[in-house]
Amino acid sequence: MDILRISNLQKSFGDKNVLDGLDLTVSEKSIFGFIGKNGAGKTTTMKIVLGLMKADAGDIFVADRRVCYGQTPTNKLIGYLPDVPEFYSFMTAREYLTLCGESLEMPKKEINERSSELLTLVGLSEENHRIKGYSRGMKQRLGIAQALLHRPKLLICDEPTSALDPVGRKELLDILVAAKEETTVLFSTHILSDVERICTNVAFLNEGKIAMQGTVENLKSIKRSEEFLIEAAAPEGAKLIAEKFGSAQIKENNSIILSGDEKRVFEILSFISCEKIPVNKFEKIEPSLESLFMEVISK
Repeated sequence: MDILRISNLQKSFGDKNVLDGLDLTVSEKSIFGFIGKNGAGKTTTMKIVLGLMKADAGDIFVADRRVCYGQTPTNKLIGYLPDVPEFYSFMTAREYLTLCGESLEMPKKEINERSSELLTLVGLSEENHRIKGYSRGMKQRLGIAQALLHRPKLLICDEPTSALDPVGRKELLDILVAAKEETTVLFSTHILSDVERICTNVAFLNEGKIAMQGTVENLKSIKRSEEFLIEAAAPEGAKLIAEKFGSAQIKENNSIILSGDEKRVFEILSFISCEKIPVNKFEKIEPSLESLFMEVISK
């Protein structure tokens, strides 16, 4: 079942066409990476899905229920984490979740049980001080707990890791993986390594449309690797190879990146053997989402 379906979504701001017939489907119980450059329209799409912004045209369905601007019953099915979540800083995490639960008219017992469960999930169960003393990463984790409080069918996260350090990013991504057990996760990002690490499905947003969509493995298989990495044992060897093969890119540690097919590989190996150039490494560079995305946006 598709938890989210977007068809022919269009949105302009003045003469700037941000979304130009965007089509997107997100399958239930997946972790879906919504990839695009800064300013590509990812946040605009999410705000329209949440009924907070009016589309110029198009249809959106969450769990087969139509999304309408200004009338947001579908938001009962959605949890949302903005890129910079805001809280009542004088509250503790548990007090804040209690307030959110009461606003959702959840039973008191369920609020207490669910708050304990989620604070444990996000690693804040032992934090009893006020939110004003929280780090950026702690606030992001509390934001996820708040977004999951009412057991949504879809969790939307807008650039959740963009301002976090490596430790904070890892912690947040681990939480999203755990959340997949009970909900579908859609998160926008321009950090491709995060997508490769946890996503089951991805979509590339470019020039207002979905340029590619599919599973991570299937999309990576589209780009056949035609690059090879050679690590020479000494700078002299790297220089000889680079001079022989004009398209070579010399990197640090006497490493060289060369492009070419199987015939080119044999030419390189033959040259290295004839010149008796010591090498530490010769390997095929595996395709990545980053290289595929760079191809998409450069077309």
